[in-house]
This record gives sequence, structure tokens and C-alpha cells, in this order.
Amino acid sequence: MRWAGAAPASVALFLLLLLGGPTCEARHRRTGNGHKPDGDMTLWIDRQQIKMFSGVEMEIYAIDEGRVVPYLLDPEFESKLPIIPNEVSYVNFTWKSGVKKYYYDFFLLKSFDESILKTPSITIKKQGRVPKRQKEFSVLLPCSGNNSGVAQFGIGLMIETRKNKPLNGTPLRLSLRKECAVRGECVSRAHDHHLSTHTYKPNPGPCPDGYLGPPHCKKALCYPNCMNGGNCTAPGVCSCPPGFQGPYCEGGICAEKCLNGGKCVQKDTCECPKGFFGLRCEFSKCVIPCLNGGKCKGNNICRCPTGFKGDHCEIGRRSPQRSACTKPCRNGTCQPDNTCLCEPGWFGKLCNKNKPWA
Repeated sequence: MRWAGAAPASVALFLLLLLGGPTCEARHRRTGNGHKPDGDMTLWIDRQQIKMFSGVEMEIYAIDEGRVVPYLLDPEFESKLPIIPNEVSYVNFTWKSGVKKYYYDFFLLKSFDESILKTPSITIKKQGRVPKRQKEFSVLLPCSGNNSGVAQFGIGLMIETRKNKPLNGTPLRLSLRKECAVRGECVSRAHDHHLSTHTYKPNPGPCPDGYLGPPHCKKALCYPNCMNGGNCTAPGVCSCPPGFQGPYCEGGICAEKCLNGGKCVQKDTCECPKGFFGLRCEFSKCVIPCLNGGKCKGNNICRCPTGFKGDHCEIGRRSPQRSACTKPCRNGTCQPDNTCLCEPGWFGKLCNKNKPWA
């Protein structure tokens, strides 16, 4: 999770309230390298993002190895959170499904006062499959720009297995508060015991949209963050290092094309479909080739077309080819375009009508 342009003190306070959850240090001791690339479903805030704004280097987990962390399920959790400050314009998350398949549904994204805060949005589809490899997405929190104040908003997330079984702890329903301020106006926070009663927003020369200061509004903002070492060189524009491409440098460039339906996901790295392996997915896991149009789906296991079975689709026979015409031509011949060519003296779609003699 990253807070764009947020004051470090505000963010540090927010993070300290979350320290009851798993941190990267504890997870590092458990796995030896931060997080397992092929473990169970995980949703976290990476240490680089947190250090950038709070000065504290840690990872904070919301879902850890297929379970929602206990502090998110605490009934008093929401009351402990401070108001999200005006400087926060979006929040970044990182997640992965690991070896299992999970499907998500953001069933609630709602502002309860749209005169202050517009409806939150996300940079991914509201429904879909959790990516197998770690990937970043953002929750956008756009102020209306018309009124100053504190608006309540809700986020709801359901995560299910491929058998429609909810992940432990979901659906998650969070009710949070966001401060929005029009320049030069005073915003009351009297109901938030974590922060000072009032904050006055001075009226300095603001940075152009998409840029962050101080000192000279030179830092461009990109969300989601540029990945794989890319640099944000203009608002929403990532310059990618050699070997990567995509709006956020999320995709790889493979010097040689991935084969057998493989997808280039990192520099010169192919993600192979079931049944294939190798740097370019060039090797089949079926030592005995699949017969009769079958497709390799595992170690010497084939997915067979209709009418065939067996590990290699070797059992069965092809059905005789049906006539192109849905109904037989009574006095004519069926043509490839599903029409009947009638014999002399006959007409009609099925050549079943006799021509009267002149």
C-alpha cells in the first residue's frame, strides 16, 4: 500500500496502528526469503513503499498464506484507524494467488458523501482471478474538489476458491474515513482522537496535476507504480528498462517467441501452459505424443477431443462426417454451402416440389 504525497508523520501513525499484523521480519524468519513465490494466497504492502513515506522498513500483510490476518477481523479495528489525510490520493496493494486458484469480487466501492469524496475506484476489473504471480493494483480515492471535510467510504472484497468456497475471513467489509480539503480552508477532525482537532490548509502555489513536491514539483506520479525497475518520467507514463514493456513495465520482452501457447511475463521468461516446460515452453511433458487431436495437460496425460479417451487419446474413433445439409435433399444433391442442387423438373429448398410442364 502506498500513500501518494502523504505526510510521513501521518503515514507512520497509520502504520503503527497496523503493527499487530505480520511483518516482513517475522515472515522472513518463517520462509527464509520474505515470501514464497508459490505459497498460498497473499495480499500485502511491500517494504519499499512503506519506507518511502514512513521511514520504516517492513512489510504488512492483510492476507497471509490463505487467511485474513486477525487484526483485520477485530471489531474495533476500524475505530483505531486515523482519518486518511488529504495528501493521500491512492493506495497500492500487491497480491498473488500462489499455487491455488482464487477469484475475487470487489462487491462494494462506495462513498457515503460524494459532495466531498467521489466514489472510490480500482485499477483492475472489479471481478476476476487473482494473479498467480505477484502483481500490484491501486485503490483510487479522488476528492470532489468542491467541499472540504471528512467523508466515510466503504470497501468490500470477496475471495473464493475455484469451488466457490470463501477464503477464511472473507468477505471483508471495511468502513474508512478520508479527509478532503479545498485549498485555504479549515478541516475539522474533532471526532478523530488520533489527530489534532483542526488542520489548516495554507494556500501555496500548488503543483500541477500529476506532480508532487517539494521542493519544485518535479516528482511525477504513476499509479500503479512502475514495475521491474521502470521510472515514472511523466504523470502516468513509465519508462521501462531493456527487456520490459507495458503501461507499467509489467510485461517482459522475449528475444525468442514463447511456443505452445506460452506467455512472455518477464525478460526472456515464458509462462508455460499445462503440459509444457522449458525456457520457451518448447518441451512437452507428454513423452508419448497425444493422438487424434489431443492436447498435453500434464505428465503423459492428454486432454482428448469428443469421442476419444485414454492417457494419449488412443482409444476411440472419429464419428462419420455428417451431411452438410440439415435435412436430406429429396430429389437433388447436397452442396457444401448447405443448399440442395435439384434434379431437372424439381425445385424448393429440399427439391421436393415438381415443376409443372409448360
